[in-house]
Amino acid sequence: MDGVPESHTGWTFVTNHARVLAVIADNHSARIRDIAAHCRLTERAVQKIISDLEQDGYLSHVREGRTNTYRIEPGKVLRHPAEAGLTVASLLSLLVQDEADRNPLPDSRRHTTA
Repeated sequence: MDGVPESHTGWTFVTNHARVLAVIADNHSARIRDIAAHCRLTERAVQKIISDLEQDGYLSHVREGRTNTYRIEPGKVLRHPAEAGLTVASLLSLLVQDEADRNPLPDSRRHTTA
């Protein structure tokens, strides 16, 4: 994985759930394999995170052939009481822009919004 930093041990500021959500926000049809590589997680961990996000209503998907297309619920409020009133959209507005500046995806893989 060229250009991707080595895995990190210890605590971090951003959770794996937030990382996965940010990658999906940037590319709504990202493959689990690509999400895992980008987030430095196993494919199984990404599948579990996606399942968690879907179970709690933050994410849904539609199967289109062999591809999943994900839909994020931007108005859903974050779970922790200390983040009361903050929405998924507010979190992603920070994470996705920063991520796009640091590691732009090739144009054919990037999700664009109108």
